[in-house]
Amino acid sequence: MIIRYKKLIFVDTNDNCRAPMAEMILKRKFLTNPLTIESRGMVVLFPEPLNPKAEAVLTSNGYPQPSHIAMQLEQEDINNDVLILTMEDKQKSQIWETYENAPHVYTVKEYVGESGDIPSLHGQPLTVYSQCYTELELLMRKLVTRLNEEEEL
Repeated sequence: MIIRYKKLIFVDTNDNCRAPMAEMILKRKFLTNPLTIESRGMVVLFPEPLNPKAEAVLTSNGYPQPSHIAMQLEQEDINNDVLILTMEDKQKSQIWETYENAPHVYTVKEYVGESGDIPSLHGQPLTVYSQCYTELELLMRKLVTRLNEEEEL
């Protein structure tokens, strides 16, 4: 049985880099079933803005003035019609350990049929952020294909 998701939440450690980048990229794609697309963090101590390097990479790829404020993943975010995609396997495990009834949690790569994590960008140079953007763009294309195919079933 295929679940019809109403919301997709990307999750990374502190919701100021990889997850919001994935969110912004996916929001520019065409989905046959419109979804609410958001991002959240596992450890958000205060409402932090988008990482400046992530912002620079998004701007250079045509996202005018990308803005984002980090938000903590909360129990209320999770239910049966929400698809949660994490950047790392560790985050997927943390969600299962921390939150109740989280039935649809996968890593981004796992969900599109690949393996491995999208590595943390903390402390990396701008070129690595650009490489991450390119990887996320390719993964979001695969994600759109999978979500649109599921919608046709």
